[in-house]
Amino acid sequence: MMESLLPNVDWEIMWKATVETLFMTGFSIIFTFILGIILGITLFLTGKGNMWSNSFINKVISAIVNIFRSIPFIILLVLLIPLTTFLIGTMIGPKAALPSLIIGAAPFYARLVEIGLREVDKGVIEAAKSMGAKPTTIIFKVLLPESMPALVSGITVTTIALVGSTAMAGIIGAGGLGNLAYLQGFQRGNGDVTLISTIIVLIIVFIIQFIGDYITKKLDKR
Repeated sequence: MMESLLPNVDWEIMWKATVETLFMTGFSIIFTFILGIILGITLFLTGKGNMWSNSFINKVISAIVNIFRSIPFIILLVLLIPLTTFLIGTMIGPKAALPSLIIGAAPFYARLVEIGLREVDKGVIEAAKSMGAKPTTIIFKVLLPESMPALVSGITVTTIALVGSTAMAGIIGAGGLGNLAYLQGFQRGNGDVTLISTIIVLIIVFIIQFIGDYITKKLDKR
Protein backbone atom coordinates (compact mmCIF):
# COMPACT_ATOMS: atom_id res chain seq x y z
CA MET A 1 0.00 0.00 0.00
CA MET A 2 2.82 2.39 0.90
CA GLU A 3 4.45 1.72 -2.46
CA SER A 4 1.29 2.72 -4.31
CA LEU A 5 0.80 5.88 -2.21
CA LEU A 6 4.49 6.86 -2.23
CA PRO A 7 5.91 5.25 -5.38
CA ASN A 8 9.10 7.31 -5.52
CA VAL A 9 10.12 7.08 -1.87
CA ASP A 10 13.12 4.81 -1.25
CA TRP A 11 13.01 4.29 2.52
CA GLU A 12 16.62 3.18 2.72
CA ILE A 13 17.76 6.42 1.10
CA MET A 14 15.28 8.37 3.24
CA TRP A 15 16.74 6.80 6.41
CA LYS A 16 20.30 7.60 5.28
CA ALA A 17 19.29 11.24 4.65
CA THR A 18 17.62 11.40 8.09
CA VAL A 19 20.77 10.12 9.78
CA GLU A 20 22.84 12.69 7.88
CA THR A 21 20.52 15.49 9.04
CA LEU A 22 20.72 14.27 12.64
CA PHE A 23 24.51 14.01 12.37
CA MET A 24 24.86 17.58 11.08
CA THR A 25 22.45 18.95 13.69
CA GLY A 26 23.86 16.97 16.62
CA PHE A 27 27.53 17.59 15.90
CA SER A 28 27.15 21.29 15.13
CA ILE A 29 24.96 21.98 18.17
CA ILE A 30 27.68 20.68 20.52
CA PHE A 31 30.24 23.16 19.18
CA THR A 32 27.62 25.90 18.86
CA PHE A 33 26.75 25.46 22.54
CA ILE A 34 30.40 25.66 23.64
CA LEU A 35 31.31 28.63 21.43
CA GLY A 36 28.04 30.40 22.16
CA ILE A 37 28.50 30.11 25.92
CA ILE A 38 32.09 31.42 25.70
CA LEU A 39 31.14 34.33 23.44
CA GLY A 40 27.96 35.13 25.40
CA ILE A 41 29.75 35.16 28.77
CA THR A 42 32.55 37.31 27.35
CA LEU A 43 30.03 39.75 25.88
CA PHE A 44 28.22 39.98 29.21
CA LEU A 45 31.26 40.29 31.47
CA THR A 46 33.01 42.89 29.27
CA GLY A 47 29.83 44.97 29.13
CA LYS A 48 29.56 48.29 30.95
CA GLY A 49 29.50 47.92 34.75
CA ASN A 50 30.28 44.19 34.78
CA MET A 51 33.26 42.28 36.22
CA TRP A 52 35.58 42.52 33.20
CA SER A 53 34.20 45.75 31.80
CA ASN A 54 36.21 46.57 28.66
CA SER A 55 34.59 48.68 26.00
CA PHE A 56 37.13 47.83 23.26
CA ILE A 57 36.92 44.04 23.62
CA ASN A 58 33.15 44.21 24.00
CA LYS A 59 32.75 46.23 20.80
CA VAL A 60 35.11 43.95 18.83
CA ILE A 61 33.32 40.76 19.89
CA SER A 62 29.94 42.40 19.47
CA ALA A 63 30.85 43.45 15.92
CA ILE A 64 32.03 39.93 15.01
CA VAL A 65 28.86 38.41 16.45
CA ASN A 66 26.63 40.90 14.64
CA ILE A 67 28.41 40.41 11.29
CA PHE A 68 28.18 36.60 11.28
CA ARG A 69 24.65 36.71 12.69
CA SER A 70 23.53 39.00 9.89
CA ILE A 71 24.94 37.11 6.90
CA PRO A 72 22.24 34.96 5.26
CA PHE A 73 23.17 31.31 5.76
CA ILE A 74 23.15 30.40 2.07
CA ILE A 75 25.70 33.19 1.41
CA LEU A 76 27.77 32.14 4.43
CA LEU A 77 27.93 28.62 2.99
CA VAL A 78 29.42 29.96 -0.23
CA LEU A 79 31.79 32.40 1.51
CA LEU A 80 33.20 29.64 3.72
CA ILE A 81 33.88 27.15 0.92
CA PRO A 82 37.67 27.86 1.00
CA LEU A 83 37.77 27.41 4.80
CA THR A 84 35.62 24.28 4.58
CA THR A 85 37.84 22.78 1.89
CA PHE A 86 40.93 23.60 3.98
CA LEU A 87 39.52 22.07 7.18
CA ILE A 88 37.56 19.09 5.84
CA GLY A 89 39.29 18.48 2.51
CA THR A 90 36.04 18.68 0.53
CA MET A 91 33.02 20.95 0.14
CA ILE A 92 30.60 18.06 -0.41
CA GLY A 93 28.89 15.91 2.25
CA PRO A 94 27.54 16.30 5.81
CA LYS A 95 30.98 16.91 7.37
CA ALA A 96 31.63 19.75 4.95
CA ALA A 97 28.53 21.57 6.19
CA LEU A 98 29.72 21.61 9.82
CA PRO A 99 32.01 24.71 9.73
CA SER A 100 29.28 26.84 8.16
CA LEU A 101 26.60 25.52 10.51
CA ILE A 102 28.71 26.19 13.60
CA ILE A 103 29.99 29.61 12.49
CA GLY A 104 26.46 30.62 11.50
CA ALA A 105 24.74 29.42 14.69
CA ALA A 106 27.28 30.22 17.45
CA PRO A 107 26.92 34.05 17.19
CA PHE A 108 23.13 33.68 17.24
CA TYR A 109 23.28 31.58 20.40
CA ALA A 110 25.89 33.92 21.95
CA ARG A 111 23.35 36.75 21.86
CA LEU A 112 20.74 34.54 23.50
CA VAL A 113 23.27 33.62 26.21
CA GLU A 114 24.07 37.29 26.81
CA ILE A 115 20.35 38.10 27.10
CA GLY A 116 19.90 35.19 29.53
CA LEU A 117 22.80 36.39 31.70
CA ARG A 118 21.38 39.93 31.81
CA GLU A 119 18.25 38.52 33.44
CA VAL A 120 20.26 37.24 36.42
CA ASP A 121 19.51 39.29 39.53
CA LYS A 122 22.45 41.66 40.05
CA GLY A 123 21.89 41.42 43.80
CA VAL A 124 22.87 37.75 43.69
CA ILE A 125 26.08 38.61 41.82
CA GLU A 126 26.92 41.40 44.26
CA ALA A 127 26.27 39.08 47.20
CA ALA A 128 28.71 36.54 45.73
CA LYS A 129 31.30 39.28 45.23
CA SER A 130 30.90 40.54 48.80
CA MET A 131 31.62 37.02 50.06
CA GLY A 132 34.91 37.06 48.15
CA ALA A 133 33.89 34.73 45.34
CA LYS A 134 36.37 34.54 42.47
CA PRO A 135 35.24 35.40 38.91
CA THR A 136 35.25 31.71 37.92
CA THR A 137 33.11 30.91 40.96
CA ILE A 138 30.64 33.64 40.04
CA ILE A 139 30.48 32.34 36.45
CA PHE A 140 30.03 28.65 37.27
CA LYS A 141 28.19 28.90 40.59
CA VAL A 142 25.99 31.95 40.01
CA LEU A 143 25.66 33.15 36.41
CA LEU A 144 25.30 29.84 34.58
CA PRO A 145 23.02 28.10 37.12
CA GLU A 146 20.78 31.16 37.53
CA SER A 147 20.40 31.62 33.77
CA MET A 148 20.10 27.91 32.93
CA PRO A 149 16.39 27.97 31.92
CA ALA A 150 17.14 30.80 29.45
CA LEU A 151 20.23 28.98 28.18
CA VAL A 152 18.27 25.78 27.55
CA SER A 153 15.44 27.69 25.91
CA GLY A 154 18.02 29.46 23.74
CA ILE A 155 19.78 26.28 22.65
CA THR A 156 16.39 24.77 21.79
CA VAL A 157 15.61 27.68 19.46
CA THR A 158 19.12 27.50 18.00
CA THR A 159 18.87 23.73 17.40
CA ILE A 160 15.61 24.16 15.52
CA ALA A 161 17.20 26.90 13.43
CA LEU A 162 20.10 24.51 12.75
CA VAL A 163 17.72 21.84 11.44
CA GLY A 164 16.48 24.41 8.93
CA SER A 165 20.05 25.33 8.04
CA THR A 166 20.98 21.68 7.38
CA ALA A 167 18.13 21.51 4.88
CA MET A 168 19.49 24.64 3.19
CA ALA A 169 23.02 23.22 3.20
CA GLY A 170 21.65 20.12 1.47
CA ILE A 171 20.83 22.17 -1.60
CA ILE A 172 24.54 22.72 -2.30
CA GLY A 173 25.55 19.12 -1.64
CA ALA A 174 25.73 18.65 2.12
CA GLY A 175 23.44 15.64 2.04
CA GLY A 176 20.57 15.07 4.43
CA LEU A 177 16.85 15.57 3.99
CA GLY A 178 17.24 18.97 2.31
CA ASN A 179 19.47 17.47 -0.35
CA LEU A 180 17.06 14.58 -0.89
CA ALA A 181 13.99 16.84 -1.07
CA TYR A 182 15.68 19.14 -3.57
CA LEU A 183 17.48 16.68 -5.85
CA GLN A 184 15.13 13.70 -5.84
CA GLY A 185 11.95 15.53 -4.89
CA PHE A 186 11.84 18.99 -6.45
CA GLN A 187 14.18 18.60 -9.45
CA ARG A 188 12.70 15.25 -10.54
CA GLY A 189 9.12 16.25 -9.83
CA ASN A 190 8.67 13.57 -7.14
CA GLY A 191 6.29 15.33 -4.78
CA ASP A 192 6.03 12.33 -2.46
CA VAL A 193 9.78 12.45 -1.73
CA THR A 194 9.57 16.17 -0.88
CA LEU A 195 6.49 15.55 1.27
CA ILE A 196 8.02 12.73 3.32
CA SER A 197 11.30 14.65 3.73
CA THR A 198 9.37 17.66 5.02
CA ILE A 199 7.31 15.52 7.42
CA ILE A 200 10.48 13.96 8.87
CA VAL A 201 12.04 17.42 9.34
CA LEU A 202 8.88 18.56 11.13
CA ILE A 203 8.94 15.49 13.39
CA ILE A 204 12.58 16.21 14.31
CA VAL A 205 11.70 19.85 15.09
CA PHE A 206 8.68 18.87 17.23
CA ILE A 207 10.78 16.39 19.22
CA ILE A 208 13.52 18.98 19.84
CA GLN A 209 10.93 21.57 20.92
CA PHE A 210 9.22 19.09 23.25
CA ILE A 211 12.48 18.05 24.92
CA GLY A 212 13.65 21.68 25.20
CA ASP A 213 10.36 22.85 26.74
CA TYR A 214 10.34 19.92 29.17
CA ILE A 215 13.88 20.61 30.42
CA THR A 216 13.24 24.37 30.65
CA LYS A 217 10.13 23.81 32.79
CA LYS A 218 12.04 21.44 35.06
CA LEU A 219 14.85 23.98 35.54
CA ASP A 220 12.66 27.06 35.95
CA LYS A 221 11.75 27.33 39.63
CA ARG A 222 9.97 30.71 39.36
